[in-house]
This record gives sequence, C-alpha cells and structure tokens, in this order.
Amino acid sequence: MQEFEIIKKYFAPLSAGFSGALELCDDSAVFTPPAGHELVITKDAISEGVHFIGSESADLIAGKALRVNLSDLAAMGATPICYFLALILPKNTPEEWVQKFAQGLRETQSEFGIYLAGGDTISTLGTLTISITAVGSVPVGGALRRNGAKIGDDIYVSGTLGDAALGLSSLRGAISDEAIHKISTNWIATSLIAPRNDEYIIARYLTPEPRLFLGQELRGIANACMDISDGLVQDLGHICQASKVGAVIYPDKIPLSEAAVLFCQTPQQVRGDNNSALESAISGGDDYELLFTAPPEKANLIPKNCTKIGQITAGKNVQIIDKNGKEITLSRKGFSHF
Repeated sequence: MQEFEIIKKYFAPLSAGFSGALELCDDSAVFTPPAGHELVITKDAISEGVHFIGSESADLIAGKALRVNLSDLAAMGATPICYFLALILPKNTPEEWVQKFAQGLRETQSEFGIYLAGGDTISTLGTLTISITAVGSVPVGGALRRNGAKIGDDIYVSGTLGDAALGLSSLRGAISDEAIHKISTNWIATSLIAPRNDEYIIARYLTPEPRLFLGQELRGIANACMDISDGLVQDLGHICQASKVGAVIYPDKIPLSEAAVLFCQTPQQVRGDNNSALESAISGGDDYELLFTAPPEKANLIPKNCTKIGQITAGKNVQIIDKNGKEITLSRKGFSHF
C-alpha cells in the first residue's frame, strides 16, 4: 500500500470524534485547550529489540506504544486529549500487520479517551520503530512535577513492582519451564487468577497500565511525581536530583504481586538480598507505576492502591536499607539506553 492509502484506510478513522485533527487532511492539527487549563505534551518512542521483542502481535505493540505515553501524562496529573503517531515501518510490512496495529490503537485510545490527531508513516531499512507524542491538559499551575520533593516527605509507589521485568525474562526464556510448571501448580492450588502465572507477568510487560486517574487524584497531594519506566532506584534518583534531596527506601516495604512471590517460592526469599524478584522490583524497569512523594500529614489522602516505601532525606543519594539497618548495594540501578 502507498502512504496516503494507509493513512486514509487505517489511521484517519482513529481521529473521528476529535475535530482538531481535521480528519488528518492537513499538515497540522488545530485545537484549543479547555478553558482554565494548560497543555501537557510528552513524547516516547519504542523500538524493536529494545522495548519489545518483535514477535508480539501488532495490536499489543500499538497498545504499548500508546500506553507508555499515557503513563507520562499520568505522572503529570494530566487528562488525555490527543496524540500524534510516527510509524517507521520496515519495507514490505504486510498490510495485515498495519490493520492489526490500527486495531490495537483503536482499542487503547477508546479505553483511555484519547484521539489520533496526526503524524507520519515512513519506511525504513532498519527495525520497526513507533514514536508517539501525547497531549493532555491540567488546570493552570496544577501539573505534578519531579522537583517538589521535600525533606520529610513519605515516598509511595502505586501497584506492584517487578512484574514486567519478570515477564520479559519469561518471554526471553530466562525462566525455566520446570520452574513455571512448579509455580503454576501452586498458582492453581491457591485459587489465583490464571492457569500459568507467567501469563500475568507477561501481560504486565506487554500491556502496561497508565495510572491516569491516580495522577489526577494526586494533584494537590503529591509534592513530586513521575512514572517508573527505567527502574525504581534510577527514577527515584531523578526526583532527588531535580528536588536537591536524598531518599531512603526499605526493600521489605516494596509491594510485590503474588506472581512475583511465587516465582521465588516464599515471601522470605522474595524479600531477601540478591533475589531476582527483589532486583526486578528495584531496578527492572517497565513497571509504569507512579512514584511520588507526599507530606506525612496528607497520609490519609493517599489512595489505597499505593504503598509507602521510604522517606525523603537530606543529601543527594538514594539508599536502600534492609530491616537490619544494613545498606544494600545493587549490581545495577536501572535501565539505560547508553
């Protein structure tokens, strides 16, 4: 198919309902933010072999590309408005793949109330790459920032950490079939939610959940906020650097899913030193949960799906302190592209 055929057939329908997209017939979109609001604009790209393996279904790849951008809007407390897509396709990509990709975008944007407003589609001699620019809005002056953490703040995370990194390990075959079988037996015996508990952690890797409503709830409560994409310690370090503070986190407080616990057989093993689940939770990345700080006097306002894991301190560094008061040193702090 030619570029403009692809746009007309698969992507223009994704703009329906958003007048600012101008039906994708012009060079740019035109729209005005809601009264009393300002725009929040973010861009994230994902690339085959780095952010996804490449053998995944096209709808899952599309969904992840949009979801990681929505997670950035969530971290700022924003409400989604629209997004722009740059799709860099290897030559001879089948039309069926494009159709499935557009389907994944449609399903995801419908779930989160956002519309396609424009973009570009090109071919490449390299690997598949998707770049999305997402636009949201917040009340004027209401955006959550990284630079507001204060000494004495409590540190919180939403959801559970480490599942996505374990899911990637499972997809790469780094977790043995014998271990998965053993854990699956326990999973069924304890009446949990899936026949194979690696299905849950794989889903957490392939289909991250942007915490949009939580981000909006945290406006006026959190002093600093960001999403966890590159690992808890590394991303907390970004908050500390921006806010000119230090932090202490306690590994026994880090929330782990039942799936992560079962992969290490007992909670004691999971929360011990040099454990794969703990390492995944602290430095694995791809969680896309929210990491934020808030003053102790606002503890009663923190939503129930969030867990306090530490405190903001004077200093510059992030320390990991076990229940015996010993500092833990990690082999790596998180993911880095370079």
